[in-house]
Amino acid sequence: MPDVTSLHDRPDDRSPSTPSLRAGSAARDGQPWSRGAVVLVASVLLGGLTSYAQGFLPDAVAPFANSASGWTLLTALLVAWSARDPRVRTGHAATLGAASFVLLTLGYTVAADLRGYFYDPTMFGVVGLVVGPFVGVAAAWLWRTGVRAALGTAVLVGVGLGESVYGLTTVVETTGATYWVAIGVVALVLLGGMLARRLRGGLPVTIAVAGTAVVAAAFVLAYRALGTIG
Repeated sequence: MPDVTSLHDRPDDRSPSTPSLRAGSAARDGQPWSRGAVVLVASVLLGGLTSYAQGFLPDAVAPFANSASGWTLLTALLVAWSARDPRVRTGHAATLGAASFVLLTLGYTVAADLRGYFYDPTMFGVVGLVVGPFVGVAAAWLWRTGVRAALGTAVLVGVGLGESVYGLTTVVETTGATYWVAIGVVALVLLGGMLARRLRGGLPVTIAVAGTAVVAAAFVLAYRALGTIG
């Protein structure tokens, strides 16, 4: 960062320095969008891979390729990678979250078609448009502190724990318990890590813990409703 005082002390130097400062700013501002392009391409490819993964993943972890937490985790990881730069705005993260989730769905659909299967992406495409922005913002806010970090933690940990509870109480007889226990443990590790490293003070901690419980309960109810519709 240039020395502001020295610029004022030498007024003749300000004009020559302006173009380089603007050029550097433009380059930095372009980086989030270049990373966003990587997220979009990766989402299509990973969505297709989850379709193929259903044929080779061990039974213990097979639900990863056929569950909401799988695409949620991939969306969160991709957006978190792209949003580590603190200059990434909330709206950018929300857009990427929705786009990533929808493209994961479309990538899965194309791969399923290539494998000779039919998959209708409508329902989870809509889910992606509704839920994806929250996942994207939550993933970006994991890099922040205070209330924003607490809210991001509550959303992602709540989804993980909610799916764990749903799996262990609804489909465990046909899928086994390994994956559902594992996704619950991963969620709790994230919660513990955020509490230890980024969440300080009574309000952020309360929001993270109570918010996790609320999101998890809402997830279970919503997913059971979607299962009934499907």
